[in-house]
Amino acid sequence: MARPVRFNIKPKARDYKGHIGLADTPDGYMGEGFFATKLSDVIGLARKNSLWPMPFATSCCGIEFMATMGAHYDFGRFGSERMAFTPRQCDMLMVMGTIAKKMGPVLRQVYIQLSEPRWVLAVGACASSGGIFDSYSVMQGIDQIIPVDVYVPGCAPRPEAILDGVLALQELVKNESIRRRHSEKYQQLLSSYGIQ
Repeated sequence: MARPVRFNIKPKARDYKGHIGLADTPDGYMGEGFFATKLSDVIGLARKNSLWPMPFATSCCGIEFMATMGAHYDFGRFGSERMAFTPRQCDMLMVMGTIAKKMGPVLRQVYIQLSEPRWVLAVGACASSGGIFDSYSVMQGIDQIIPVDVYVPGCAPRPEAILDGVLALQELVKNESIRRRHSEKYQQLLSSYGIQ
């Protein structure tokens, strides 16, 4: 008669004690019972850890994004677990897949409806440069109609690459001045795309 096999499934205590990740505090002056820093640093820290993504997926990059949202990669640990498919509630537009020229005005309208401040992630070769589809019907990069903050290369990029793009966007958001959106340079950027 075969002996039963026993598996050691007891979790290790060190996995749960003392390994809670906290956000790094911004530079400032600290004393007993108080902490003083710049308002823009606090707002940057809050925005960085609470991005609300709106996925705009049209093809295979969207499948990789679905894998990123799964439990193995856990997109929620970056403060972005709340997916919303209404642009007025989101501030991060994730464009994934091939964008046809007929779809361009729709994408532009979705971008305009996003709440300010808003950021754009171009995921994959098709959204970044048209990919392998060098044809009359495919837009050769979404930066022709809307400004892009971070490009994620690959065809299709792995979930790790998407997470790396989100981390790069978080650093951009954290270091962005709260006055940037009202600056003349930013207004010129939007007017170059025909956005008021």
